[in-house]
Amino acid sequence: MKEYSLSGVNRAESGKKAAKNLRAEGMIPCNLLTKEGAKSFAVKASDVRNLLYTSQVYMVNLDIEGQTCKAIVKETQFGPINEELYHIDFLQINEAEPIVVKIPVKLEGFAEGVKAGGKLVKQVRDLTVKGLWTNVPERLVVDVTSIELGKSLSVKALSFENLEILNAKSVIVAGVKQTRASRNAK
Repeated sequence: MKEYSLSGVNRAESGKKAAKNLRAEGMIPCNLLTKEGAKSFAVKASDVRNLLYTSQVYMVNLDIEGQTCKAIVKETQFGPINEELYHIDFLQINEAEPIVVKIPVKLEGFAEGVKAGGKLVKQVRDLTVKGLWTNVPERLVVDVTSIELGKSLSVKALSFENLEILNAKSVIVAGVKQTRASRNAK
């Protein structure tokens, strides 16, 4: 998993008015969720742009006025009209406890069905997995070479070392659809 460094400042005030004032100053209100409770802080909006607007999943090295910890982005909230970033929740990572995170899926290989004239179709962008943060990869690589024409690959056929896939077993990850050319070739 890639790492991202982010520094923030403690928030003295909370509530809608304080959050609105922070956003006017170019800051984003945040919470760090820990076992002890939530800690409020703020980060510069420009500092989180590369963290949020990407398909990558990052382990964040948070530095809040000298206190450091490892965390992942748990949830983001955007404005309903202008889609302005309103709030970020971070979840503190414990070395010994598993985390639940969505990881992007990458299809790899040349499917048998594509060789027969079909079209490979990716059905999901990411899968939800559970595991220790040290075992969580940047992306889940799925081999599609065995998918035949008109067939698909579901979650129940996948397994990754030291990770548990939390999506329903019936969710289709990828499939090979028949094309007009493959129907006419028969």
